Amino acid sequence: MGGRNCAKVTTILIQIRPSMTIPAITPSEVRRMLLLREEIALLDLRHEAEFATGHPLFAANMAAGRIELEAAARLPRKNVPIVLYDAGEGLVDQAAETFAALGYTDVRKLDGGLAAWKAAGFELFEDVNSYAKAFGELVESRRHTPSLPADDVAAMIANEADIAILDVRRPDEYATMNIPGSISVPGAELVLRAGRVAPDRETTIVVNCAGRTRSIIGTQSLINAGIANKVVALRNGTIGWTLASQKLEHGADRRGEIGLFEGAKANARDVAYRAGVRHLGIEEASALQAQSHRTLYRFDVRASEEYAAGHLEGFRHYPGGQLVQEIDMAAPVRGARLLLTDNMSVRADMTASWLAQMGFETHVLEGGYDRPLEVGPPEAVPRPDAADRYRRPYEGTDADAKAMQAYLDWEFGLVEQLRRDATHGFFVI
Repeated sequence: MGGRNCAKVTTILIQIRPSMTIPAITPSEVRRMLLLREEIALLDLRHEAEFATGHPLFAANMAAGRIELEAAARLPRKNVPIVLYDAGEGLVDQAAETFAALGYTDVRKLDGGLAAWKAAGFELFEDVNSYAKAFGELVESRRHTPSLPADDVAAMIANEADIAILDVRRPDEYATMNIPGSISVPGAELVLRAGRVAPDRETTIVVNCAGRTRSIIGTQSLINAGIANKVVALRNGTIGWTLASQKLEHGADRRGEIGLFEGAKANARDVAYRAGVRHLGIEEASALQAQSHRTLYRFDVRASEEYAAGHLEGFRHYPGGQLVQEIDMAAPVRGARLLLTDNMSVRADMTASWLAQMGFETHVLEGGYDRPLEVGPPEAVPRPDAADRYRRPYEGTDADAKAMQAYLDWEFGLVEQLRRDATHGFFVI
């Protein structure tokens, strides 16, 4: 080449995709959808810790960085109306693109974000699982669910009274700390196991959780199901116990065995019926699933070991008591349909009764366990980084007394906040 240096120039064309245009929806339009029970997934894109500082009642937390991990399970219908918001962090545009890339076709943004919701005069609710907790407070206020303070229960224990203390939290919560002598009977298991745990009708049953919601719902579940025993909630749960300077146990592993009290199964079905729950056979359930214009969540509400041993295809595992407490996490589409399964029916009926009262169209599947079942443990989604999580005031063994009391004060005010918000649509049988 005659010693000449020739440089070959290559032209690279880079196609820049324009940012997608995200339709906006006003806070008033979102409120209208909630009041009319239209399907909507109102998603807060902040981390859980920020979400807990304040959000609309029916907002669900789905941190922007976790959409790809969570969307498929939590938003099973790709054309469900999704409304995204943040508090000015600039998370919406990228989140909308992520949803679009995953195939979601109806993604909007809340016009003006969280600030606009507040400026419109609409309520902001603190904490997590807020509407389940507010519902629990409404149940207590409407049904006057009986309870006893910590000192009274401690005196009963000291005097060796005929009592059975049933802890309705998750087994791992129970193992961390529990009321001395209590037995682990996670929420939806109460009606299924109370007959074995407290076979004598003269035994007083004391139901506890960490705070208030699960003990209220658990106590009222046994009452609604017609158990002959006297049933009371431990007022304010382990928080109240700690604030009363009572000591907790750590590392317990006592678990209640299955044993129905007389009439439990029929009574549970009647409770579900009174709440408006519908029972479906396999063919009806298949027809429900085929209706692509509605979101259907399918949950197996049994214990995890039962699920692992054999479960129906397509049903996610979510223990019944936790499903009621964490329904915003499990089923963030407000207005969706729920289909529950349980080979013994009692847990599904009792769980469904509460979810129906919380405004969901709720169904229980009858049968289905006489065919081949899938085997394997529940699918686990990685937990958020600890720094991004909201630490509940009752978590761990080093909770601050002032924080625990503030949490109780917040719960006491939820019924009045529900009244001001006026979108809940709850009822109590």
